[in-house]
Amino acid sequence: MSVNYGSKRTVVGGHYGLRDWLVQRVTAILMVIFTAVVLTQVIFAQGEIGYELWAGIFAAQWMKFLTFAVIVAMIWHVWVGVRNVWMDYAKSVALRLTLHVVSLIWLVGCTGWALQVLWRL
Repeated sequence: MSVNYGSKRTVVGGHYGLRDWLVQRVTAILMVIFTAVVLTQVIFAQGEIGYELWAGIFAAQWMKFLTFAVIVAMIWHVWVGVRNVWMDYAKSVALRLTLHVVSLIWLVGCTGWALQVLWRL
């Protein structure tokens, strides 16, 4: 005997929410760890906190790469959050697409600017 519970539903994009949830958590943890590392360097620094200290912290190539990795993680974190806000609250497809494109252009520009600042391109 088979039971019919109504219309057949097709689930699309399975685990899409799980992926976004994981991205938000992993990138947030990475940003917290990076912040703790930088704060530790500043707190235990000898001498005056100024340009020389900040330049010294970010002078090492490994720190530049780590910083850029955190910036990329932050951009990804922001993209997931902003995209979800646009999907939830921008009901018009044209408006939502425009907001997505403008957000992506802005975030790519911020990534390029960060690359410029870190490596003085």
